[in-house]
Amino acid sequence: MKRKFITIIAILFCILALNKIFYDTYTKTVDLKNNRLIINKESMEPQKLFCVIAGLIEKQYIEEDLNHQDWGRWTKRYKNKIKTDDDMKVAVDTMIASLNEPYTHFLSREEFKNLNTSIKSKIYGIGVNIYNDSGKITVFSVMPGTPAEKAGLKPADIIMKVGKTECNGKKIDQVADLIRGAKDSTVTITLLRGKKTLVKTLTREEIKIKTIETKIYDDIGYINLTSFLSSDMKSELDSALEKTKDCKGLIIDLRWNTGGLLDNAVRLAETFIDSGTIVSVVSRSGKKNVIAADNNTKKIHKPVVILINEASASASEIFSGAMKDYNRATLIGHKSFGKGMVQSVIPLPNETGINLTIAKYLTPKEHDINNKGIEPHIVVDQDVFSKDASKDKQLNAAKNVLHKLINDADVLRISNNM
Repeated sequence: MKRKFITIIAILFCILALNKIFYDTYTKTVDLKNNRLIINKESMEPQKLFCVIAGLIEKQYIEEDLNHQDWGRWTKRYKNKIKTDDDMKVAVDTMIASLNEPYTHFLSREEFKNLNTSIKSKIYGIGVNIYNDSGKITVFSVMPGTPAEKAGLKPADIIMKVGKTECNGKKIDQVADLIRGAKDSTVTITLLRGKKTLVKTLTREEIKIKTIETKIYDDIGYINLTSFLSSDMKSELDSALEKTKDCKGLIIDLRWNTGGLLDNAVRLAETFIDSGTIVSVVSRSGKKNVIAADNNTKKIHKPVVILINEASASASEIFSGAMKDYNRATLIGHKSFGKGMVQSVIPLPNETGINLTIAKYLTPKEHDINNKGIEPHIVVDQDVFSKDASKDKQLNAAKNVLHKLINDADVLRISNNM
């Protein structure tokens, strides 16, 4: 099971790489303007930018001792040695690696741009998710209503060329950049489907990436959240809750949801939690910022089951942890990833940035889940990832549990009215 899981999660990370969704929870201090991170267009010499980054880390990184080292050694080591942007990136990456912490990382101009794309939750392209299958760029899924669907692209199609550029052996990001382009521009893609070669010319459109999928199974509402990163999540969430308002119970699926914006996790949690702490954010000085549920938020009191797995991380764990601590939901699946650190995305000169770990978070009962994860109430093994709901053991277990919770609630309501 473990080997299969690793294979599946590797594929999904490749899919997510198309939109640069990271294993991070971003603080609500991230500056957003018109649904995007503010870009710092100031021009700065590479040597000076390195020193600026070193100073930022020294002052704001969560561990004041900076992994038990003399931080000044880095500016001494690279003094007058950084001449180019590549020199600067190597030096910064080396310096950050000394923290021995996986979430802090420098964002190049292209990475910062792609993170903006993820937060805006829209791109101009054709509407496919792709992954690397042994060096072959392959279509994983086709988004409904997009140019790709209209042109007849299908999962398992191998992308051989984009325009005249051969794709075999290229990285996901390289092919994604070739596929994207200006709205209403055209792109020609050569595909291999089985033994048949197909050539499709598509017109690029704005692709609005939906982070929430809603279904209804009899009297149960199903809400699948693929990410907490979207700046448009509030309206998507309101729409999903409206669609499921007549359902007697809800399944919220956070499997493979690697995180996103802290505000989005809090917004979802306070929909189900009447009052009290949702999460506490603790800075390196030990100062605790308690984020509580907004009492004015419209509340939902129906039974809830949450699906989690080893890839449910960060903002997913903030929501799941709060719901578990308040006994507001039954958690089903596998123990979550265990990412209890909080990052701030800080724009830097030259249109770059840094994703800097500045705090940790605690659940309402002050559990620190970093590197520990959240244990589900009910463990259900699932060694195969399937889009067929009938074969989804964890989803079926959630339905069974929720039906019992709904029946128990109905019995209690009837007895209270007698």
